[in-house]
Amino acid sequence: MRVGENLNAALHGLLSDDLSVYVMGEDLLDPYGGAFKITKGLSTRFPDRVLATPLSEGAIVGAASGLALAGDKAIVEIMFGDFAALAFDQIVNFAAKSVTMYGSRVPIPLVIRCPSGGNRGYGPTHSQTLQKHFIGVPGLSLYEMSPFHDNRALLGRMLATAAPCLLFEDKVLYTRQMYGEPDVDDLFSWDLVGDVARVSLDGSADYALIVPGGVAHRAISAMRMLLLDHDLAGTLLVPSRLYPFDVEPLVPLLREAGLVCVAEEGTAGGTWGSYLAAELHPRLWGSLARPISLVSSAASVIPTAAHLERDVLVQAETIRDAVLEGLRG
Repeated sequence: MRVGENLNAALHGLLSDDLSVYVMGEDLLDPYGGAFKITKGLSTRFPDRVLATPLSEGAIVGAASGLALAGDKAIVEIMFGDFAALAFDQIVNFAAKSVTMYGSRVPIPLVIRCPSGGNRGYGPTHSQTLQKHFIGVPGLSLYEMSPFHDNRALLGRMLATAAPCLLFEDKVLYTRQMYGEPDVDDLFSWDLVGDVARVSLDGSADYALIVPGGVAHRAISAMRMLLLDHDLAGTLLVPSRLYPFDVEPLVPLLREAGLVCVAEEGTAGGTWGSYLAAELHPRLWGSLARPISLVSSAASVIPTAAHLERDVLVQAETIRDAVLEGLRG
């Protein structure tokens, strides 16, 4: 099953199992089914709870927040994650604050889905990865879709927090396969350590990579190059929840690594990677041979032309070179 199909099935399951769940967004209704077809079939099965909205992200998130505040559950699709910036006030100043600002905790089961990332040729305003702009907001949780985490379980956990959550969905993942079998490819295998997917060769590691779900395939390609061309074995860790993030379960998995590298597609500066490095550094101080490496995309707008886009965004070769440079340093 492809990741996009898994997400579509997850939404069908949620709406079928829970009559209080609503889905809202632009152009969701059949036969269109959303810009990436993730809501395909939903409006036909659940016409009263799949709501097409005007082109106003602020209005969509505001209405969904009010719906959740009133006792229902709301899932919003932002057509392109870039447009979450237009709903920033509703997300940060209303939804996130409303959980606690009324004198006692108020449940607000709200999920805001944000198709994100480049490598699709959509250009500067439809290809960004904006996680860093929402890191550290009290009351707001950030998640990222991955090929290792079933979306039905993930959405259920997000709604169960009864607080606003952002789900970032790398658009490239929609057409890739879920990893339902033990073998990721002919070299690596994977398992789950709590919320974190772990990909490795045999448990030994010259380095460790930590990446969000959208970068997982590129990280695995980098691991393959490092193993076959440089005889370096690594461990890849892919969490589904980015913030708040409990780093304690990762510490035992990272102590023996010669290098810890965090790679993400967003640009540098105030990123999830830097947040994670700050959390991990004091806990790994006694075993770190060198500083934690951070890999980000270039400080640039994202071009539309494929060859220029590739030069700007993090690729498997970028991650490979960062590991080699870190180990040499």
